[in-house]
Amino acid sequence: MTRTVMCRKYKEQLEGLERAPFPGVKGQDIYDNVSAKAWADWQKHQTLLINEKRLNMMNAEDRKYLQGEMEKFFSGEEYAKAEGYVPPSE
Repeated sequence: MTRTVMCRKYKEQLEGLERAPFPGVKGQDIYDNVSAKAWADWQKHQTLLINEKRLNMMNAEDRKYLQGEMEKFFSGEEYAKAEGYVPPSE
């Protein structure tokens, strides 16, 4: 049976993650309150931000920036977008 969560991003019951995406309190919070769909959407958006803004994941400031954007993304606040990005038409 699939585990469901009330997704913080999409405000509906959706399939949850199989495990916490990283250790600690924040990882557990995401596991408990973010759907697998929202997590997958964040991973795509995160990749765009890393590439567009040329973030270096070895740099603590860049990781802190990305974590802040992730929190905004999941809570429905205005978050950074990749400038000039146009998604491919389906």
